[in-house]
Amino acid sequence: MEDALERNRALWTLFAAAASLQDREECARFFRDLCTLSELEAMAERWEVAQMVAQEIPYRKIHELTGVSSATITRIAHWVNHGEGGYRLMLKRMGPDSVQTREKKGKSVQA
Repeated sequence: MEDALERNRALWTLFAAAASLQDREECARFFRDLCTLSELEAMAERWEVAQMVAQEIPYRKIHELTGVSSATITRIAHWVNHGEGGYRLMLKRMGPDSVQTREKKGKSVQA
């Protein structure tokens, strides 16, 4: 992790607060108070793209499904594949059955 982030006490306090949340309801309430709706939607969009990248969905298809720019998709893919391991940890921890992308949702609707 970057040195500036390592030394940021407020950031580590925030991480500690997030780590102490006990369930999804607490998490939702905390993040809704902390973030604007736009910020939450941006994070959710990044997470959705990360899931699609992990499923090896082509970037063009990800763009078609989400409207996210190819530059943003590439940046997220970099962090999925070469970042601190946070995306990979959560993808593994949540398992493939929990991955909900627009493509997967669309398939289940059509099935």
